[in-house]
Amino acid sequence: MPILLHCHRGIGPAVIGTALVAADNFSARYDLDRAKGIFSRPSHKLAGENYVDRILVLDQAKGGVATAWMLHEMAARTIVPRALIFNRVNPILAQGAAFADVALVDRFAEGDVTSLFRTGDELRVEPAAGLVEILTRDA
Repeated sequence: MPILLHCHRGIGPAVIGTALVAADNFSARYDLDRAKGIFSRPSHKLAGENYVDRILVLDQAKGGVATAWMLHEMAARTIVPRALIFNRVNPILAQGAAFADVALVDRFAEGDVTSLFRTGDELRVEPAAGLVEILTRDA
């Protein structure tokens, strides 16, 4: 049975995809190999994982203005996450997601996103409605 979770209204298109989850922070500049589509910072909990077309679920966004143009450049090359879900996002990452047309939501009523979602969950993200639905979950 699907599970419906409530967040602040986000930005970007409604999407469906598979979650990639870690209790870690996120920087498009320092955590990713943007040419290969993988997490490349060795100390990141998702090191070596492919992020392309995945719905990334992470604690907080970090980094500066470079993230905005990096997400746009990644989207132009189709080496980009399908959506970003955070506990809290900063204005710079929100700007980058909007620039790249990547779905983005944060601040869930139900609690910590890194505990609410699991890697492999099939999710529907509806930013305009402030909703994320867990469609399927492995037992």
